[in-house]
Amino acid sequence: MAGKSVNKVILLGNLGKDPELKYTPSGTPVAKFSLATNDRYKDKDGNWQDRTEWHNITAWARTAEIAGEYLKKGSKVYIEGSLRTHSWDDKTSGQKKYMTEIIVNDLVMLSGRGESAGGGDGSSRGASSSSASGSGNNFDQRTPEPEPAGAGAGPITDEDIPF
Repeated sequence: MAGKSVNKVILLGNLGKDPELKYTPSGTPVAKFSLATNDRYKDKDGNWQDRTEWHNITAWARTAEIAGEYLKKGSKVYIEGSLRTHSWDDKTSGQKKYMTEIIVNDLVMLSGRGESAGGGDGSSRGASSSSASGSGNNFDQRTPEPEPAGAGAGPITDEDIPF
C-alpha cells in the first residue's frame, strides 16, 4: 500500500454556536463553527462518566452558505471531512501554537429547519450538500410521506397495467 493514505473524519454531533459565515477576498464563502460529540465511559470505580469533545469545523463554498443559512446552535449534524492542522508562532509568548480543524466534505442536517437538538417531530428533514468538488451524495434525507388511504389497496387488475 505504498503511497496510499486516508484522512477521513466522520462526526455526528451538535453545534456549539451559530456558524460564522465570512467570505475570502475572492468571494468564496467560508463558515466556521464548533461541534460537540459526546462519549460515555466507566471510570475505575465503575461509575458512568460523560465526556464532551469539541471540534473546530470549516465548510467552504455552497456548503458554507447552507451551514450559515440553516444551522444554528444546538443543531444536530452528520459531517464527513478531513483533518487539517495549522501552526503559527504566538506573538506574545513566541511559542508555536497548533490548531486542528475538520474541513467538511459532506454535511447532512439531522435537525429540521429552525430546530435545535432534541426538538422536532421525529422526522428527519435534512439536506445533504458537498463542497465545490461535487463529491458528495445528494440523497433525500426526508422521511417518506405515507401513502394516502386507499392508495395501493386491493389486488392489481388488468386495468392497472399500462399496456
